[in-house]
Amino acid sequence: MIVISNRLIRLFEVFLGGGIKAIAFFPFIIIPTTTKINAVLINHERIHLRQQFELLLLPFYIWYLIALKRKGYISISFEREAFKNEKNLKYLKTRRPFAFLNYL
Repeated sequence: MIVISNRLIRLFEVFLGGGIKAIAFFPFIIIPTTTKINAVLINHERIHLRQQFELLLLPFYIWYLIALKRKGYISISFEREAFKNEKNLKYLKTRRPFAFLNYL
């Protein structure tokens, strides 16, 4: 489910930093009003939803925050998988479980 909300994005920015274009927070994709919604953006966030589901949510969020602090945003395996495959709109149909491990 897609939620358009500047308030929720600002709340996440307190913990993650500014400049969030969209965020997956199972089972929602939260997008600020300033972000242009397109298929690639939604696919990127859906990849994150699948990752969250596989790790049973809480471990995903803990792992993500630790990796963010240690490695930086672009080096997180979850982000690397999502960015590499966001343009492949059929990716989730062929994606193997725990595929983010290939990006460690």
